[in-house]
Amino acid sequence: MSNADRPAAGASLSAARRSREVADTVGGPVVDVLVVGLGATGAGAALDAAARGLSVAAVDAHDLAFGTSRWSSKLIHGGLRYLASAQLDVAHESAVERGVLMERTAPHLVRAQPFVLPLTPLVSRGQAALAWAGFRAGDTLRLAARTARATLPAPRRLSAVETRHLAPALRSDRLRGGLLSWDGRLTDDARLVTALARTAAARGARILTRVRALELTGSGARVRDELTGEEGVIRARAVINASGVWAGDLVDGIRIRPSRGTHLVLRSEHLGTLPAGLHVPIPGETNRFVLVLPQDDGRVYVGLTDEPVDGDVPDVPDVPETDVGFLLDVLGSVLEVPVHREDVVGAFAGLRPLLDTTSSDRPGAGPRTADVSRRHAVLTSSEGVITVVGGKLTTYRRMAEDAVDVAVAARGLTAGPSPTAALPLVGAAAPHTLARVGAPRRLVRHYGTEAPAVQALAARDPRLAERVLPGHPVTRAELLWALRHEGALDAADLLDRRTRIGVVPEDRAAALDAVRDLVGETGGTSGTGETSGTGETSGRPAGGIDEAAADPG
Repeated sequence: MSNADRPAAGASLSAARRSREVADTVGGPVVDVLVVGLGATGAGAALDAAARGLSVAAVDAHDLAFGTSRWSSKLIHGGLRYLASAQLDVAHESAVERGVLMERTAPHLVRAQPFVLPLTPLVSRGQAALAWAGFRAGDTLRLAARTARATLPAPRRLSAVETRHLAPALRSDRLRGGLLSWDGRLTDDARLVTALARTAAARGARILTRVRALELTGSGARVRDELTGEEGVIRARAVINASGVWAGDLVDGIRIRPSRGTHLVLRSEHLGTLPAGLHVPIPGETNRFVLVLPQDDGRVYVGLTDEPVDGDVPDVPDVPETDVGFLLDVLGSVLEVPVHREDVVGAFAGLRPLLDTTSSDRPGAGPRTADVSRRHAVLTSSEGVITVVGGKLTTYRRMAEDAVDVAVAARGLTAGPSPTAALPLVGAAAPHTLARVGAPRRLVRHYGTEAPAVQALAARDPRLAERVLPGHPVTRAELLWALRHEGALDAADLLDRRTRIGVVPEDRAAALDAVRDLVGETGGTSGTGETSGTGETSGRPAGGIDEAAADPG
């Protein structure tokens, strides 16, 4: 391998490394910390512990970001919503963590996103004044969090002409203007998890996907390798349960109140050019909006709902037609030409792992999930298992830090304070450095300083420069990079998590054979997970949509 296509030292995750480290870990020497769950919080905990010099094993029954962390709104929120409900600590924490991601740890993956709130006849002048006050308060949060103005510009009022320029699809009739605000947005939430896991691996953590925790104790876990069926034990001095909505399945006494968030996927031509996203007010709500977020792959996401989910938590939640209709109705209230049901080319839904704090005799009673606090909690069971629950994608790093702090204190581990607030993830660099990276901007936004290495693969082999799907920007080189360095094992990993091809079922089906061929050529586990993967991203409401949309930020 030449230097041009060499990843960050020690950060390559591959099928061969996984097999080797599973063999070394299951039944092997005791590790300092075992993390269960490889979403953002679990991968963040693995990185936090490894960065403190602790030995770490992290397991997940599926792939990286298989659950909640891949179906967020792709936004890194500054906490404005929590100011409105007087959750000042949560709001400040969110603003601080947004700044950490945008300016230090992941500026290649998180950038400023403009949003327009159109002042239509449905938005009263009183509501507009309240929203403007909120955006100004959000800018005060930015200042309190010491995030630079160059990172997040100031909000401002827009004329009707300016509003239509930023959102041409808006209905012009009686449009009074708009309010422009800014927040953080992720290129891709699953890519953030992948970067966390690879950065942890570079620090010595063992990242073991397809390893299911069957039983947890304070001193380890009984696990099963889902690829071979073999069972064994991983011994650990401390165990952190970061399995999100499934946390209560592994530890008694943990009650999760899941909330479903649904997003629709549209082709960009249905809404035209969108230089900015949209905040579309929900009728009857003062501080909730449907978000319209253009993507860099020719798609637009429209979301999201906040509905309680009762009963058992499935791996793959459905998207009910009621959610689809609700989102289309709210979106249609501001558009010149409404979006119809047949224009929805995909959808995804998922579950926020909100902590149920209601009385034990009436679990689930209490406030609606939209009003449940996004504060996180670190709980220790009678057996000594440490569970981290609640929270939101934006604050994953702080959640991870708090969980590792408890583990270190409870088990008397030798470790200093967390360094992760200043620890760049794989591919990260200062914005001025990223601007000089010699690769297409889209690749830089996905891979940061590793973008030239991905491009080098395509430069040496013209076949790898080919797009996987006509009209979609992902190339075969990106898939090969994911198999060699990002822990992808099969076609489902590639289509549904390392790329976003799979959120549109038609696109997924069209690309599947080519992706399977590439997996087979590279010796991956081409059959593993593909059946479930096809169902996961079917995009069919009430029939197998993908799982787990995180809290909106």
